[in-house]
Amino acid sequence: MRIILRVYSLVSRPVCAGKAARYRRGRKTPARAPLPILSIGNLTLGGEGKTPLACEIIAHFLRKGWRPALVSRGYRGAWERSARRYPRAGVFVGRGRLASCRAAASLGFDFCVLDDAFQRLDLARDLDIVLHDPRSSSPRREGDRALARADVLLLPRGTSPERFEAYRRRFPRLKVFEYAAVPRGLFSADGQTGVPLEALSGKRVLAFAGIARPRRFFSQLESLGAAVVGRMTFPDHHLYPAASRARIAAAVSRTDPEMVLTTEKDAVKFEAGELPWEGPGLTVLRIGLDLPDEFFECLEAAVFPGKAGHA
Repeated sequence: MRIILRVYSLVSRPVCAGKAARYRRGRKTPARAPLPILSIGNLTLGGEGKTPLACEIIAHFLRKGWRPALVSRGYRGAWERSARRYPRAGVFVGRGRLASCRAAASLGFDFCVLDDAFQRLDLARDLDIVLHDPRSSSPRREGDRALARADVLLLPRGTSPERFEAYRRRFPRLKVFEYAAVPRGLFSADGQTGVPLEALSGKRVLAFAGIARPRRFFSQLESLGAAVVGRMTFPDHHLYPAASRARIAAAVSRTDPEMVLTTEKDAVKFEAGELPWEGPGLTVLRIGLDLPDEFFECLEAAVFPGKAGHA
């Protein structure tokens, strides 16, 4: 799988660069949606925290009295699960982002958040937000030069001050902020029942994940005091067919954990059917992003200039 991703990266970079050049030179023109657009994306293949970021943005604007809509091309289950926490927000999943934005406008939503859209240049946006970890070894979709068309860059906490300053010097109009991934809580697989984070302390835990950076997930569990007796990694966006479920069931039987934990992204794959093991149910660690107030002020100024929200 890693070799395939590396090959894809080698192909993706020149393709993305060529497409961006055509839009920059005016040979192609992006369509304009009938409502403001925020775009979230990254430079790498795999996760950089786009889903938690979208949830933080949606929650912020809901508190301000606006009605945001999330627009994505795929992974309906994951987004619908997240949207349950925000019933006043909309979720539109489909290949045609412009059609989804028009549908959101017709239903009275105030603006759209485009998921994973930095490379989707066919739709104009009011603000382009890029999450990027310079230390990541994940295959690249685009090189750093693509940040010239971004408006906001989010770098993870722990990035050196020299790196921050280097991005600001190279891209003077780019607003650069720091973020941190933080645990928000433990929940049942359906996302409805909460468990205090303190419940992890000292517990024997079997953890599995099909995400881009599973080690970070396992480290977060250990930082919360969990005794991780088993770690299982699967490819990013794994669908958990019968063979994978059997592997997890065997690991549960072998390690006899008090809790079985996974990510929100993975838990979606288990909601429709019974768990393939006997014993503890499936618990989900929900991750959020700690973001500065200045970041949200930047978003508000771009999407709703001169407005302060409404009830």
